[in-house]
Amino acid sequence: MAVQPIRLFGDPVLRKRAAEVTTFDRELQRLVQDLTDTMMDAPGAGLAAPQIGVSLRVFTWNVDGEVGHLINPTLELSQETQDGAEGCLSLPHLTYDCLRALSVVAEGFNMHGEPVKIHGSDLLARAIQHETDHLDGILFIDKLDQESRKAAMRQIRDSDWFGEAGQPQIKVSPHRTNGFGF
Repeated sequence: MAVQPIRLFGDPVLRKRAAEVTTFDRELQRLVQDLTDTMMDAPGAGLAAPQIGVSLRVFTWNVDGEVGHLINPTLELSQETQDGAEGCLSLPHLTYDCLRALSVVAEGFNMHGEPVKIHGSDLLARAIQHETDHLDGILFIDKLDQESRKAAMRQIRDSDWFGEAGQPQIKVSPHRTNGFGF
């Protein structure tokens, strides 16, 4: 129903564990719609509620033309891994290779409180893991090897959105990222 501003790196909400959803009502349905609208506008392959300032365990995805959402997710990860480019709407213009499970089984609920199970591989598995990490206060740069993480932090400090003198500021994204973000 409404495109929301996306919180950027440095905003404390991105580093907190989001609360479990306990009430499945119209407000939750509006949140899912706002997440979907914002994700599509950005555009991105996924978006978690903390990225729009709402500390609840909810995320959406848009992968290969499939749009969906998951609430209170739990994940079962494959042992087999994939390494590939990953970005984040809360870290504009950053893309780094990130190691993830190749496939995932995600269980949770839809916005009506009905149980759902999602089997994802490749990009969908990557998106589900990335968004679930957001719900735990983890950013994809936390998963990078030491050298890549240092490079990412340099790139963040040098970005025009980060802040004066390398200090984080709570800002929101103007959307329209260049690159592939979750």
